[in-house]
Amino acid sequence: MAGTQTTGTQVQPPKTSLPFMKKEDTWAMIIALLLIAGITITYFTGGFQFFKAMAVKVPSWSNDFSKVSASFSKNPMGIITLFGFFLLCFSAAAKVMGYNVKKFAASFFVLCLISVFITVAGSNKFLKAYQLETPILALVFGMIVGNFAKLPSWFEEGLRTEFYVKTGIVLMGATLPFTTIMSAGPLAMLQAGIVASVTFFTIYFAATKLFGLDPRFGATLGAGGSICGVSGSIAVGGACRAEKEHVSMAISLVVVWAVIMIMILPVVAHNIGLEPGVAGAWIGTSEFADAAGFAAAEQYNALANLPAGDDRAVKAFTLMKVVGRDMFVGLWALLAAILSVTLWEKKSISQSERVDYGEVWRRFPKFVIGFFAASIFTTLVIASIDPKLGSAYSKDALGVVKTFRGWTFTWTFLCIGFTTRFRALAAAGWKPFMAFTIGVIVNVPLGYYLSTVVFAEYWMGIK
Repeated sequence: MAGTQTTGTQVQPPKTSLPFMKKEDTWAMIIALLLIAGITITYFTGGFQFFKAMAVKVPSWSNDFSKVSASFSKNPMGIITLFGFFLLCFSAAAKVMGYNVKKFAASFFVLCLISVFITVAGSNKFLKAYQLETPILALVFGMIVGNFAKLPSWFEEGLRTEFYVKTGIVLMGATLPFTTIMSAGPLAMLQAGIVASVTFFTIYFAATKLFGLDPRFGATLGAGGSICGVSGSIAVGGACRAEKEHVSMAISLVVVWAVIMIMILPVVAHNIGLEPGVAGAWIGTSEFADAAGFAAAEQYNALANLPAGDDRAVKAFTLMKVVGRDMFVGLWALLAAILSVTLWEKKSISQSERVDYGEVWRRFPKFVIGFFAASIFTTLVIASIDPKLGSAYSKDALGVVKTFRGWTFTWTFLCIGFTTRFRALAAAGWKPFMAFTIGVIVNVPLGYYLSTVVFAEYWMGIK
């Protein structure tokens, strides 16, 4: 799913009879869905100005910084309220999940401050001309600092990439009509299924047949390169009982290649003139992580100079990655468990423990439910009111949701940068790297062909 390493310490969480309350997926859904509901209720009943003031945007500027300062002066409490609101929400979740709340809050506060400077810099017209907008700047800044300076332990506590990106994905659901999801779902699943299957078995056979790696290691590598990045590696690695070191190596390769793809895919998609929907679909089939894919889709928007509010690339990516690929990690984990018990460990099911089919639900990315719930909720709201009012709601209320989503993704991009360690490539070794790279060589052109030829008509028509 998110595809980047989750950094930070874990302390003993408070005792609770509700274990799902200790999961990032649960809190991503709670925070995002309550936020969407609050925005919607206040939009129709009063009090919407509170959320509107929080939805801080940084205007484009050139040599004169006065435009930015004037924007902040006009709404001086906006940025404070924005960060205070999310600090309170994330810290409350951190306490229940067992994080060190003091360290988390301090880290998130610093992350917010950095995100302001990065967003302001990314709004500069000169930097925009060179496609150095917020996503790339956040990644580059984070990678420079993360690879050339030792981060303090308290700061690492707040680098929760998956928590922020999952919150952003649920917010994204509110801006994506459920009718679009329903119409695209089967197609996205089909395209994703083709790519995931071909890529998985390519990496698996390269790892086991060409380089003689353990089958369970090959499956872990294959999952990271074909399903949903880090989460796929962890789920499948755990299901087939891969060595912890093998899971860590797979995660490192996923993260490094995901960052490389952020730099390559948007540039190529723009230079060969792909339509936004097609570009988003290609990114969705070829990126290895949700967070990295969103960064790539946003970077394509910047390169293509699309107008504000044109989310076709992001929508197509979301449909391909979240709906098409992330949903099936549980099934892949179950398949890996069966193969491990019956083949790789050279046992039969009768000689070992029975395969637990509850693995499908346990490994299912629960935040996807929140994504669907948000989409259904806003779709029903718009369908139940006057079309003119529905249009205004989409522009104003959901515009605020998009702004909040943008901030969560900026925090995500910074976390990707801070937690990406290129020296991890050396630790992984050349055989796993080559096996994974062969998968990349197959995955990228296959995703391109499916997006630009086989299913091009649909992706070109996405709105």
